[in-house]
Amino acid sequence: MGKGFFISKTVGIVGIVLGAGAVATIIALSVVYSQEKSRNKEVEVKPTEATTTTTTIPPTTSASNEPWDKFRLPDTLIPVSYDVTLWPRLKPNAEGLYVFTGHSSVEFECVKETDLILIHANKLNLSADATLSTLNGSPAPSITSTRTISKTQYLVFHLSDKLNSGERYKLHTEFRGELSDDLGGFYRSEYYVNGVKHVVATTQMQPTDARKAFPCFDEPAMKASFNITLLHERGTVALSNGQEIESVEIKEGDEILNKTRFEPTRRMSTYLLAFIVSDFKAIGKMEDDVLIRIFARAEAIDAGHGEYALNITGKILKFFEKYYNASYPLSKSDQVALPDFNAGAMENWGLITYRETALLYDSDVSSNGNKERVATIISHELAHMWFGNLVTIKWWNDLWLNEGFASYVEYLGADDAEPDWNVKDLIVLNDIHRVFAVDALASSHPLSSKEDQVLRPEQISEVFDAISYSKGASVLRMLSDFLTETVFVEGLSSYLNHFQFENTVYTDLWDHLQKAVDRTGTKLPGKISEIMDRWVLQMGFPVVTINTVNGTLTQKHFLLDPDSVVEPSLFAYEWIVPIQWMKGGAKQNIYWMETKTAQNTEMKMVGSDWLVANLNVSGYYRVNYDMENWNKLLHLLQTAHESIPMINRAQIIDDAFNLARARIIPTTLALNTTLYLSSERAYMPWESALDNLDYFYLMFDRTEIYGSLQAYTRKQVEPLFLYFKTLTDNFMKVPDGHTDQYNEVNALRVACSSGVEECNTLVKNWFDKWMNDSKLNPIHPNLRSTVYCRAIATGGAREWDFAWSRFNNATIAIEADKLRAAMACSTTPWILNRYLKYTLDPSKIRKQDATSTIIYVANNVVGQPLAWDFIRANWEYIYREYGGGSFSFANLINGVTKRFSTEFELKQLEQFRKDNEHIGFGSGSMAIEQSIERTKANIKWLEQNKEEVQKWLEAAIK
Repeated sequence: MGKGFFISKTVGIVGIVLGAGAVATIIALSVVYSQEKSRNKEVEVKPTEATTTTTTIPPTTSASNEPWDKFRLPDTLIPVSYDVTLWPRLKPNAEGLYVFTGHSSVEFECVKETDLILIHANKLNLSADATLSTLNGSPAPSITSTRTISKTQYLVFHLSDKLNSGERYKLHTEFRGELSDDLGGFYRSEYYVNGVKHVVATTQMQPTDARKAFPCFDEPAMKASFNITLLHERGTVALSNGQEIESVEIKEGDEILNKTRFEPTRRMSTYLLAFIVSDFKAIGKMEDDVLIRIFARAEAIDAGHGEYALNITGKILKFFEKYYNASYPLSKSDQVALPDFNAGAMENWGLITYRETALLYDSDVSSNGNKERVATIISHELAHMWFGNLVTIKWWNDLWLNEGFASYVEYLGADDAEPDWNVKDLIVLNDIHRVFAVDALASSHPLSSKEDQVLRPEQISEVFDAISYSKGASVLRMLSDFLTETVFVEGLSSYLNHFQFENTVYTDLWDHLQKAVDRTGTKLPGKISEIMDRWVLQMGFPVVTINTVNGTLTQKHFLLDPDSVVEPSLFAYEWIVPIQWMKGGAKQNIYWMETKTAQNTEMKMVGSDWLVANLNVSGYYRVNYDMENWNKLLHLLQTAHESIPMINRAQIIDDAFNLARARIIPTTLALNTTLYLSSERAYMPWESALDNLDYFYLMFDRTEIYGSLQAYTRKQVEPLFLYFKTLTDNFMKVPDGHTDQYNEVNALRVACSSGVEECNTLVKNWFDKWMNDSKLNPIHPNLRSTVYCRAIATGGAREWDFAWSRFNNATIAIEADKLRAAMACSTTPWILNRYLKYTLDPSKIRKQDATSTIIYVANNVVGQPLAWDFIRANWEYIYREYGGGSFSFANLINGVTKRFSTEFELKQLEQFRKDNEHIGFGSGSMAIEQSIERTKANIKWLEQNKEEVQKWLEAAIK
């Protein structure tokens, strides 16, 4: 699945509005990378046909040991193939419900004798008695009773006799469900054209919602082939994973329908199934033997918004065929832009689904960051066609392998499609630096856990977090780097070809990489498993301290709060660390640190030489130095900063600020790394500095230090603002470089928000000009998020209402997203309260956008207490409507509480946890603990640093 609750670069730069004339900060891109997937409250669907005798069993106690009380299927039956026919109604029935009906036959093999059939089903009502038959024609045991188990989401069929081991059977069911708007399973998406509502029936099965569409063995290891048939209204298009092989008109009652049948799928997991009925339009072309199509609303396709995706999909597919040394396993690649979709995208095999903002691109309204997002998410999903779909994890505890891998190679695929962007470097900011912040908490968790720790649907949803995506990407990038890409790809290709259409655990990849290492004679300090299990099976990462006076190295588990108590680790928080390093500007051979303390005399520095370790941040660790080397690096930044590679300039800043937060080095040393920024023009160091100064704003935007922080920021950014003003003819031209365009936005945003008067005048004039002639927007797409936010922050109801009207009239999702984020920048409490209430009304704010809108408001210093009050007052409703399994819940809790830094706020947070234990926090359970831990660390940090920071800022301003 793509990075779901994804705040694009363009929207991300809107950031925090810190009161009147306050600074906006960067919203973290780590969606993590926590994902979004809402659930609506359960509505009972009353079948109109005769129903089977079905009993709903209340939740059992934990002491119960019946098969149906366990969240994992028993090992008695294995599915072989399904025949599924579904008929979604795109118009409401007499009760106002949208429903679907269907029937399914699953062929399965009995591998152990049993008199029970357990199959997943959730929110489905059987509309006729189920039947069981054998494939050899002999009599099958009869079904004596049927019941549903709501807790474990099973249909349980009790049989008159045992099924025979080695024999195949077929279970036929007929059922009915609601085509609700809960964004999970088989659900309903809606959009309007000229006031007329159009309904789309679509799917999101991952991780545990195929069972909401039809009864199935809904676990990733239960692979089977699927024969899908869809009944749909004339004038609509039906899609599924396979190619359409037949479409005929049939009569069902009084209705004339199309019956569309699709070719059988390859052997695959249930979570990769997809089917869609819509009135969408498509563009397409053949790439070699593969049909590539882009589907979207007709208006978007006619406007050419699918062209960019169509043009790069073929390039990226060819790149991955070469990278994996394996042909694309299907005959088509359909990609569909959905108006309502909570994840960023979903890698359904042959039928990938996206948010509109992740697939559609319009040069008139889409920014440089929007274009990058389209390229990287397409690359992420296409990477899954092999890694995840062709070869699939056995269970969700190894999700990191699927998502971490796709999150790493998405940069490789996008780089091949857009080589001028140099996008591969951005993994350092977007993934490594972002996930360091989570993985430095005592409440973090290892990449891979035991299977029995990830059982319930909400536990599974919780695994879709920054650790799985971004840490997974970071450690796999490190592995590829020290093996070399040639060896890494050789082992990867062997793994994919050996396990195609099967399931694996992560150690299977280690085995095939080890074979490649052995074949090529690559020198390593141990087996792949010995090195990598330390990064996979224990949480966190090390800080490596290098003493350049005597050449001593030490490593220690890095914790933002060094007083934290962590659970014991299998490897005692010791890692085998690959150190790429540079001495006085010359790159050195890799050094392997295998113990907690080591000696490398080559790292002794003499004279004016300086040392930088972790070149290009290829390793997943932080670096500290002795004070002598720190001073050399600070001097070099001030006098010849380009002597240090650009990525490492960003790294030095990020490491220093986080080492200071962990009380390893003085906070003033970290602040000293920003003194040279008035001479810096590159994006990555600036972005790293702004991300870290963001923490200072969070801690000080409600204190007397705020004014000094503003003055210092203004002093450092003004030269960058003037540089881009000259380069772009007063911001009328677009810089040539991809990241230069990002840094132009940084310059404008930070200059305006820190009080550069010329900047604010410029922005106000642009927005006023647009309000005076709403048909002609004079603001370049790259700059719109910043301009919209700034104008709304410094304006009032008139500016907000104008943005709201533009939002409601926006026909392009990415423009609507920019306005939606910017409206949270208002500094008027009643406006923000009204906006928060809108998130409870799907006719105003789509369900997919509700939680992110609340977070946008919370990022605003004025809106943060309002958002906190809002989620406390409405938690039960939010939990019910947007679901305990929603991937966005961790983001919501972290986003609303990240500014907390007082004992009073800590008590409120602990009380919130206590008050809502009976309701639950779903996939946000871990986020509650992380927020409490982070708040405690913030309190300590403020006590220890407030006075020192004030003195430093006053001196730096002078």
